[in-house]
Amino acid sequence: MKRISLTQHLIEEQRLNNTIPASLRLLIEVVSRACKTISHAVGKGALGEVLGSAGSENVQGEVQKKLDIICNDYLLQANEWGGHLAAMASEEMETIHPIPNRYPMGEYLLLFDPLDGSSNIDVNVSIGTIFSVLKAPEGMTTPTEIDFLQAGTRQVAAGYAIYGPQTMLVLTTGNGVQAFTLDREMGSWVMTTNNAQIPEETKEFAINASNARHWHPPVKRYIDELLAGSTGPRGKDFNMRWVASMVADVHRILTRGGVFMYPADAREPDKPGKLRLMYEANPMAFLVEQAGGAATDGRGRIMDIQPEKLHQRVPVFLGSRSEVERVTSYHRQD
Repeated sequence: MKRISLTQHLIEEQRLNNTIPASLRLLIEVVSRACKTISHAVGKGALGEVLGSAGSENVQGEVQKKLDIICNDYLLQANEWGGHLAAMASEEMETIHPIPNRYPMGEYLLLFDPLDGSSNIDVNVSIGTIFSVLKAPEGMTTPTEIDFLQAGTRQVAAGYAIYGPQTMLVLTTGNGVQAFTLDREMGSWVMTTNNAQIPEETKEFAINASNARHWHPPVKRYIDELLAGSTGPRGKDFNMRWVASMVADVHRILTRGGVFMYPADAREPDKPGKLRLMYEANPMAFLVEQAGGAATDGRGRIMDIQPEKLHQRVPVFLGSRSEVERVTSYHRQD
């Protein structure tokens, strides 16, 4: 089988569709190299003294793990000097990180969750890095947070790396979804899936069932139907899977179908959800839609949401189109 590298794919994609200019290709390659470095750190685990809490909190008030901070630094340092970016934003930082004046300023903005699934770091379960690329607004001279507040439809690239038994990079630039596996001996990303497609129908769902008592009625209605199985209104049995790492749960859905849900609930009415629109929901929605699935906040398309804040939260329902449309319809009826 012919081995196609990440670089070869990006160059051929530009030749075919004219969607990946050289600066974007180089940016994606720099991010992918940072993900290789993160994979190495994750793989060492306790041997690298990177496990455990850092004793600090991020801007969301969540306790940071040592690896959260390490991976955030890896991504900042790798992407500062290349000349492709104007600024970066991270789930782990309160505000944006402009490119230092000593480096040339590029035309793109990079957002990332440096290590998704932090609760799984110390128990050796799959975790990952999520990223999203936007074009800097025309005429921008000094980047501000406002420049990042673009709807998900404006993304020019998005993807994630998953650090599991294999390290994989899953990417879209708007022409389908490709997956690359890290050849650890050669140090290169090799395409192992081209044009990933999410099955429209599924018998799997992912949700944190421990929150059931807090769910709003549309979510309760939908989950009750799934749990009723073959004797219920759906007429078939469903399996539940929950890794508590969005990257791992979405990767399973991209591989074999399913529906992932992280709804808002009654515990904190002023919080519309837990997942971040800019760092998690938008890039994952872009990938899922490019793979034939759907992604909503329960009422409308996630990628149509106009962001109001850098760390804005949203409910998330994504995956196999028929199931996402069903649970979304229940919210609209409520």
